[in-house]
Amino acid sequence: MSTTESGPPAGENPAGGTTERPDWTTVQQSPEFQALRSRLRRFIFPLTAAFLAWYLLYVVLASYAAGFMSIKLVGNINVGLVFGLLQFVSTFAITTWYVKWADKKFDPHAEAIREEIEGVRK
Repeated sequence: MSTTESGPPAGENPAGGTTERPDWTTVQQSPEFQALRSRLRRFIFPLTAAFLAWYLLYVVLASYAAGFMSIKLVGNINVGLVFGLLQFVSTFAITTWYVKWADKKFDPHAEAIREEIEGVRK
């Protein structure tokens, strides 16, 4: 679609007729939406806090425990390098955990709310 073309006017669907737009304030204040937000926050906030604490531990140890971080484990691999690599591992682990959690616990409820808003019934 070019910038000179436009879709149907607001409130009108391409097949003709009008579509009713949802009242987003009402949707946002609905118990279902509030429960969905609460469920997301109960997962995201503690996990974020734990990851930030883990990262802060790494930074503090690197700054104030240089002797500990420089302990060689195998060859030239030291504790600091292992901690640094574990930052990447933990990031991917958290991402994987979140995706699985969202697929199982979050997305079905979000889909139900979307279907209710759009008036789609299965």
